[in-house]
Amino acid sequence: MPPETAALPATARRSTAPVAAPAGTRPDAAADELAGLDALQTQRTRRTSATEVLRSKVAPPLVALLFALLTWQLLVAVLGPRPDVVPGPVDVARQLGVLLSDGTVLSALGTSLWRGLSGFLIAVAVATPLGLLVAQWQGLRNAVGPLISGLQVLPSVAWVPAAIIWFGLSDATVYFVVLMGAVPSIVNGMLAGVDQIPPQLRRAGHVLGASGWTMASRIVLPAALPGYVAGLKQGWAFSWRSLMGAELIAIGGSIGFGLGSLLAQGRTVSNMAVVMVAVLAILAVGILVELLFFNPVERRLLRGRGLLGHRS
Repeated sequence: MPPETAALPATARRSTAPVAAPAGTRPDAAADELAGLDALQTQRTRRTSATEVLRSKVAPPLVALLFALLTWQLLVAVLGPRPDVVPGPVDVARQLGVLLSDGTVLSALGTSLWRGLSGFLIAVAVATPLGLLVAQWQGLRNAVGPLISGLQVLPSVAWVPAAIIWFGLSDATVYFVVLMGAVPSIVNGMLAGVDQIPPQLRRAGHVLGASGWTMASRIVLPAALPGYVAGLKQGWAFSWRSLMGAELIAIGGSIGFGLGSLLAQGRTVSNMAVVMVAVLAILAVGILVELLFFNPVERRLLRGRGLLGHRS
């Protein structure tokens, strides 16, 4: 026995001995068993073909939309209401063609999209460091946490009169209302994500010397991404709704003509077809942003954490 081994305690000498496979077990069979265990721990994902995407993701909502339109047209044909009160899909499509030909819908859509996206990005830039700061300091969270939750519950449309008094009929009014609708939701999403972080991650960060902003940006934020992305998703919904409410109420001055303004115009002239065009455009933007941006981001995040399995 080598002198180094002899100097070790008996328990240490026993632990360094190779572990023998059970009697009757071939080495390659044991290796296969270990490979099987590794396969159980590793989530394997496969690329989904275009046909599968069309069948599972695109076809169901299109079929539901077609069914809703047919039901709508059938009810209008059977009940025969006044077209200016309850227009059918054909009447709405005809009105949409008129508004497309003179550029009204495209101009309103571009104005609202620019306001919504820019206001949302500003809200993200404000809410992200604010959420990290509140999450890092328990005393600050105890002080402002209930206020942030209260602001999230408060309808953002309630800020429109105050914003008009402060900023007049200008774009600043619209952006203020959007920020007041989106920022509390994003901050609360960040706080919810931080609450779900295992405490071992923070302790490991402290051991490695992370503190302050390094701890927040390198450890806390990546670990809180699921809750943070959920807060971003809710923040976008609040900002889009807040924008429509602001455009619907604050009309005139230097405020541009958006989808909310188109909705108010249809109400003013008692043209329900114009109202339905505006409502459907607002709904389409919300659905497209959800499907084209937030759903892929959520799927990629969950897939990277092994939470989607074989789903695409």
